[in-house]
Amino acid sequence: MESNPDVMNKYMSNLGLPSSWQFSDVYGFDPDLLAIVQKPVMAVSLLYPLTDKTDKTEIGKPSTDNELYFVKQTIGNACGTMCLIHAVLNNMDSIELDSTKHLVKFYEATKGMSPEERANHLENDAEFGVAHEESALEGQTKTPGKDEELKCHFVAFVHHKGNLWELDGRKDAPILHGPTTPDTLLEDTVVVVKKFMERDPEELNFTVVALNKA
Repeated sequence: MESNPDVMNKYMSNLGLPSSWQFSDVYGFDPDLLAIVQKPVMAVSLLYPLTDKTDKTEIGKPSTDNELYFVKQTIGNACGTMCLIHAVLNNMDSIELDSTKHLVKFYEATKGMSPEERANHLENDAEFGVAHEESALEGQTKTPGKDEELKCHFVAFVHHKGNLWELDGRKDAPILHGPTTPDTLLEDTVVVVKKFMERDPEELNFTVVALNKA
């Protein structure tokens, strides 16, 4: 999965995201650039490089919250799909998905499961693969195989009950990053993203994309 709004939008549209919602580039962290992003922002995607430094220091605190929709990642090179699932399915109260498309069916089948059971269900779900292949045509890079080692990783950030949460399927639980509000989700996520960047200041390959009202 590319950190490319065109690819993300095509992929999630195939799975049921309505056209009234979209993934949009965040071009920089200055207030004027953040203000360009249409509100409300329901989730933020971060693609960051995997290096010894960026993966060494933990940021935030693991905290189990059974109300958050969380899936363990057990499929190689599926972090982009995991990120988008976490971004959308933790906003079901705000985003009305197309009930005839697959994402709603997946949610209904897995909402009562554990993160590990959801992962197993996803492993055996062919519809995500079909939607991914169709959206990959929008991308600019060759799609890697599931066993090919990648040097970058996607995570999602969402608001839940007054707090900012990071959802990363490689970890055992969602990560709590402190208070936020629906109105300040993007700005508060940027504060956390800067902490990610500070772990390896020489790395420049960080990309931020917002899920927002079209």
